[in-house]
Amino acid sequence: MTEMTAEQPPPLGVPDLRPLTRADLGAALRAGWKDFLYAPGFGVMFALVYVLGGYAIVAILGFTGKSWAVLPLVLGFPLLGPFAAVGLYEVSRRIEARAPLDWRAILGVVWRQKDRQLPSIAAVVLVFFLFWNFLAHMIFALFMGLQVMTNVTSSFEVFLTPNGLMMLAVGTAVGAVFSFLLFALTVVALPLLLDREVDFVTAMITSFGVVTANLPLMLGWGIIAAGLVFVGMIPGFLGLFVVLPLLGHATWHLYARMAH
Repeated sequence: MTEMTAEQPPPLGVPDLRPLTRADLGAALRAGWKDFLYAPGFGVMFALVYVLGGYAIVAILGFTGKSWAVLPLVLGFPLLGPFAAVGLYEVSRRIEARAPLDWRAILGVVWRQKDRQLPSIAAVVLVFFLFWNFLAHMIFALFMGLQVMTNVTSSFEVFLTPNGLMMLAVGTAVGAVFSFLLFALTVVALPLLLDREVDFVTAMITSFGVVTANLPLMLGWGIIAAGLVFVGMIPGFLGLFVVLPLLGHATWHLYARMAH
């Protein structure tokens, strides 16, 4: 990884990325936690955008009388999570480079991504998110079509019926496939796009290649991330004020360890 200030143009091309070891996962999590404790205000503020987005989705669905759709949307909403971490990558990069942590400079770096490749990869994530919600509705209709009048947000026993259990099994399997694909395409691509001047297709191909080349370790990383996000969402999304900064900082350090 090349150390640089926010004002310098990013270097061109994909760096040589070394294979990961099990020690890298623990070291990245410890470094992420250290960064969060060093600059908690940045973590809380960047996480706030994500948490408020979750509240907005639930509120809008409830206001429009479509509360039954809350479940697939809330389960799919973490697919957008990586973009809340872009600012955290910059914070970790500055901490690592011993550069000043200035809000204006950090937000400026995030803002300048609109003129680079980040909007393109954001569109890919948005397509994943929308298509997952389409499939979630289709799976719900397929298995629960005869019980469409049941409010699943207040009648959870519907999930214990044979159709309900089958719906949960199929939905979980489909969601796992979507989550893995999005994880594989973005876990390295997002910090790479911030660090280097590459096109988003190359970044996603590189990310997918890193994941498949280090499949057991990256699957472990993905399971850890998914588990932490799930736990963080349980208390009304409030746990994400800690989980999201931790994962954002840690993801940067995982990339940095490969790029060193």
